[in-house]
Amino acid sequence: MSVSFNYMPAGGDLLAPLFYAEMDNSQANTSVGSETRRLILGQVNDDAEGDFGVLKPVFSTEQAKSLFGAGSMAAVMYERLRRNDPAGEIWVLPVKLESGAIASGSIAIGGAATANGTLSLYIAGRRVQVTVLIGDEPDVIAADIVTAINAADGVAVTADADDEDDANVTLTARWKGETTNDIRIELNRRGTAGGEATPAGLTVVISPMAGGAGQPDMADMLGAVGDEAYEFIVSGWSDAATLADLGEWMNDAAGRWAWSSMLYGHVYTARRGELGEHVAAGLLRNDQHITVHGFEPAVPQPAWEVAAGFTGRTAVFISADPARPTQTGMIIGIDPAPEGERFLKLERNQLLKYGTATARFEGGYYRIERGVTTYRKNTYGQPDNSYLDSETLHTSAAVIRFLRTRVTSRFPRHKVADDGTRFGPGNAIVTPLMFRAELIAAYREMERRGWVENADLFAQYLIVVRDADDPNRLNVLFPPDLVNQLRVISLLFQFRLQYAAPETEAA
Repeated sequence: MSVSFNYMPAGGDLLAPLFYAEMDNSQANTSVGSETRRLILGQVNDDAEGDFGVLKPVFSTEQAKSLFGAGSMAAVMYERLRRNDPAGEIWVLPVKLESGAIASGSIAIGGAATANGTLSLYIAGRRVQVTVLIGDEPDVIAADIVTAINAADGVAVTADADDEDDANVTLTARWKGETTNDIRIELNRRGTAGGEATPAGLTVVISPMAGGAGQPDMADMLGAVGDEAYEFIVSGWSDAATLADLGEWMNDAAGRWAWSSMLYGHVYTARRGELGEHVAAGLLRNDQHITVHGFEPAVPQPAWEVAAGFTGRTAVFISADPARPTQTGMIIGIDPAPEGERFLKLERNQLLKYGTATARFEGGYYRIERGVTTYRKNTYGQPDNSYLDSETLHTSAAVIRFLRTRVTSRFPRHKVADDGTRFGPGNAIVTPLMFRAELIAAYREMERRGWVENADLFAQYLIVVRDADDPNRLNVLFPPDLVNQLRVISLLFQFRLQYAAPETEAA
């Protein structure tokens, strides 16, 4: 009988008495190999100072504001993700755009107040209120608006009095780029039912934010991530060029899902638009590692904030159970489009067909409906639903990480031999049959966790063999049957007006 020690010298080399012990943790590791860190890809304010373009761990909303600037894309994304995911580990890759154009808009005040009241302005979904008194002239109200906006915490714009007309307020985004066009300026969003109305005698005309131009070079930006593993990656950008760069970064051949990387993770982002715009954009993508949530034009929050909320709720659910569906997950802090301006069920079903994730407003919250990926077709352009849902990717990553942890813990320095080799107990040798048994045991454990099913069939189809050209290598065909998510219940309501009375037996 022989025992394979890792560090203990052989018997002939160890002569000094008496007792020696060597630690071996290969059978003690109960970790599932989970790697569920979150990563935000976002932009900082133009006046922010610091070392950008490098990964930063962030632990609070106040720290995010301090690092990236209050109201910045990166800070708002952190705040929204943290509100939906209070416990996850969050890292940020902050970007400062050096060239580009800044979006601007305006608020024009007319008339004179004939009643006391309050103006309720909404900037990217954040309310800024201004008190109005009887007799206030437009220039006074405009000055109060400038003061209120600039004093508000976390607003994406700055306000100034118009040089030519002091009854107008000019709004300027805090950073450059095309994304700043998505900062919505609204008045009295909640309406009279919500206690919001323009004071009598006043007129307020809003010119939407426009003129923003420029996007960061996502390929250069992603190089800073290196080989760090993140399961949930949220991008503040969802333009075609950015999605193409993200797709290449994540791909199965040479990206983060490749055999040579095994970093995994999934990208989430969001896009505002009409139904046709989402469908057209969906036709341009076919990537299983990216989920794009398409939402209505009248949602008040910008796309980067919606994406962060969607990702935060997804991260909570998937971290708890990678195979359980994320549907119904409430996204805290995201408001729906007004009634009558929301996508109908049939329209959302159409979006899902074209690789666009959906959400709906129900029970007082904006909720995830289905987090599909952009993948729709195989390499021959034929319909393929194998990567339809993001849960499939998260479950696959969880299974592979579980196996990697199990194998590297139990067989870190083993020898390999053919089946039937007569070696003594305690020897650090593994054969194909022994390794196959270990994989079956691991599969049954994952089945108990609810990640996979049909363990007996898995064992039937599992193949473990030594490589014909390299005797130091085992080749494995690992065929898991991933557990599915309950998505649809179909019921035939076959009613009667009256059940026929049962026939009585003849006496």
